[in-house]
Amino acid sequence: MRNALKDIRTARGWSQSELAERLQVSRQTVNSIENGRYDPSLPLAFAIARTFELTIEDIFFP
Repeated sequence: MRNALKDIRTARGWSQSELAERLQVSRQTVNSIENGRYDPSLPLAFAIARTFELTIEDIFFP
């Protein structure tokens, strides 16, 4: 699944580690999602959207 996670994260000035800490996941998980190697679970996708105060559709797209 394509996503804009890296662009959104870097626009906030956050490192992968900082985002991972906020989401309570590993930095490797954030990296895998950003690179399209891992599709987040629905609860994690909602957590990502909440963290950035965006909708899931703003971050993830087919």
